[in-house]
Amino acid sequence: MQTTVTARSGGQILVDALQVHGVEIAFGVPGESYLAVLDALRDAAIRFIVNRQEGGAAFMADAYGKMTGNPGICFVTRGPGATNAAIGVHSAFQDSTPMIVFVGQVGGDFVEREAFQEIDYRRMFGQMTKWVAQIDRADRIPEYIARAFQLATSGRPGPVVLALPEDMLTAQATVADTGSHAPQQASASAAQIAQLERLLRAAQRPILLLGGGGWDRAACDDIARFVQAWQLPVACAFRFQDLFDNRDPHYIGDVGIGINPALAARIGAADLVLAIGPRLGEMTTGGYTLLQAPRPVQGLIHIHAGIEELGRVYHADLAINSGMPQIAAQLAALDGPASPAWSATVAAARADYAAWQQEPALFAGDRQPLNLWQVVRTLQEALPAQTILTNGAGNFASWAHRFWRYAGFRTQLAPSSGAMGYGVPAGVAAAILEAHRGTRRPVLTFAGDGDFMMNGQELATAVQFNAPVLFIVFNNGMFGTIRMHQERAYPGRVYGTALRNPDFAALAHAYGASGEIVETTAAFAPALQRALAHIASSGLPALIELRYDGNLITPNGTLESIRATALAGPKT
Repeated sequence: MQTTVTARSGGQILVDALQVHGVEIAFGVPGESYLAVLDALRDAAIRFIVNRQEGGAAFMADAYGKMTGNPGICFVTRGPGATNAAIGVHSAFQDSTPMIVFVGQVGGDFVEREAFQEIDYRRMFGQMTKWVAQIDRADRIPEYIARAFQLATSGRPGPVVLALPEDMLTAQATVADTGSHAPQQASASAAQIAQLERLLRAAQRPILLLGGGGWDRAACDDIARFVQAWQLPVACAFRFQDLFDNRDPHYIGDVGIGINPALAARIGAADLVLAIGPRLGEMTTGGYTLLQAPRPVQGLIHIHAGIEELGRVYHADLAINSGMPQIAAQLAALDGPASPAWSATVAAARADYAAWQQEPALFAGDRQPLNLWQVVRTLQEALPAQTILTNGAGNFASWAHRFWRYAGFRTQLAPSSGAMGYGVPAGVAAAILEAHRGTRRPVLTFAGDGDFMMNGQELATAVQFNAPVLFIVFNNGMFGTIRMHQERAYPGRVYGTALRNPDFAALAHAYGASGEIVETTAAFAPALQRALAHIASSGLPALIELRYDGNLITPNGTLESIRATALAGPKT
């Protein structure tokens, strides 16, 4: 059946193409460089979330991509808008998140003159994307959009950037739409699965390590079936802790910054590491020390969606290029041994994890006015298991990584790129998406004081779009992570890391949210109940500011002890 094709503006063709590919929500900051797109969005079945800064918009698109597996869509204007959004593009690349960023561009008659806000985006974004291009002809928009969706979702997921010259968006063209994209993934051969099974059956001390992008709920369920059949101990890579239910007795902890020393020792003593999904980058491998490069002491099976990642650092005994749903389904079909040689070690590893979850001595017995361990425990008891926890970067995040028990797929949104400012916009995006889906899981955001101030203005977005996020701000008056490293490298020479902060509770009120300040353990639970009651009654966000001694830099250590150790010098 032949469809009649009529002339449309470039902006209309682009928005129609987005709808063909199933886009329901887009994030961005408006700009005069893509007014034709905004005009077309006005009449489209796509919800446009207006952000207060392009970095926040890109982070929201990343969070959407993580939660759905579909590309997060972000629109920003040329020049300053594009440079602001770069942090989200870089995070999406390192986190393997599908994303498409549309950037306004000067018209063809001004190009290569360093016109107002002109940038060559191919050079600017080239290293941190899967593809960067500029659409110079309106009749080729469907082609470019289809390729962008296909690339962003196939193989190792990641970001794509498309530049939109202003005159191209207003030009008229007669062109048909494409069909919707169909993501493509490799899968393991029968011979590879047979070799994997042989290596696993021969192991005495295996560990399963999960991580990376490209997962969905069904894949996580399949991995859980595989784990049950084979009675494997499971660890999750840095900031991918929600790939396996932390309450399951096979879960033994996270492998990243501040790893449980007992877990690190167990990985070192393993005779086989089955790594499904992680890139095995710096954070996950403890600076490339948990696994020795290029040939690990342990046996290594490395499975990754991007073939370029296999063999990048580590030479594996078996390397498999596969998408996560594909390999998970194949593994779930394998029959496990009746009595695996390692079955007794699972309980021991789980006991190590349970011990690591206990109250740190630094906080035991009401030693501190505000017990942050008890704060996390109170939150976990008050909120349902499927609560989505988001965070940015900083030492405060160790309270989430170490003590929060993630209940399964997409209950965690955090940047493996280590980008500050991620938690607030990610929380807002998650709450908006939950409302859009009608599922309405609670959203909790942990943010440090420095971290919050990076994108705290997205509180305005949360209020405008009725995103009922609970924000917990850890205020210790400093860039804590940098201060910690400063004390280790230059003990006592504090410079450039102190912060003078606003009253975060008052700031929340100014935006239209509720806000409270908590300085003692006893005050937290009542404040939490008031915050949750406000969210339930108003549908608007609430913020609790935790004020505590900045000397308490990690769950197990103080700045004073770090400084003293550094001043004492290495042991002889």
